[in-house]
Amino acid sequence: MPLATVAAFWAVSALFVITPGADWAYAISAGLRNRSVVPAVAGLLAGHLAATLVVAAGVGALLAATPWALTVLTVAGCAYLIWLGVGMFAQPAVPAAGQEPAAGGWLRQGLKGAGISGLNPKVFLLFLALLPQFTDPGGAWPLSGQIVALGLVHIASCAVVYLAVGFGSRAVLGTRPAAARAVTRFSGAAMVAIGVALLLEQLLR
Repeated sequence: MPLATVAAFWAVSALFVITPGADWAYAISAGLRNRSVVPAVAGLLAGHLAATLVVAAGVGALLAATPWALTVLTVAGCAYLIWLGVGMFAQPAVPAAGQEPAAGGWLRQGLKGAGISGLNPKVFLLFLALLPQFTDPGGAWPLSGQIVALGLVHIASCAVVYLAVGFGSRAVLGTRPAAARAVTRFSGAAMVAIGVALLLEQLLR
């Protein structure tokens, strides 16, 4: 693939990654609640990888051409984001000063992260709309290979940003219970708002 194409995609993808959203909210919560933010971020990355593979396999185009299937996926993703956001708002992470974050189940953290990013309608729709624009059907690489390569570039950016957000939230808020509570509740409210906005957008269509 031409390096210029990869660089152009990375620039657009980076704007998406550095914009706070559901993934950021979960990374912040994981940084405050759990001893290690790595499993949560690994789950988020797994969700993005799954979206990449779905698009590369052509399933994404099939879903886009099947309105009811895309609607079901969007509604399910919105409901999941709203449910998680309500939970974060109702039970915010409040570490005590000097207290180590709790040791959470790594598998549970990873699965929740995969669900957040993998079922996030905005992530999936972004992959459907964005990735194909940077591919060349007549290029030397197969179309699926181009999509996977670009998806990996996106995932690498996600890894850097989400780890920084998770560890940064612990360093900055770990000894500030009131601030941690406020940030977690704000993150939960943001997750609910994202889910509701995407759901309303789907219903208005």
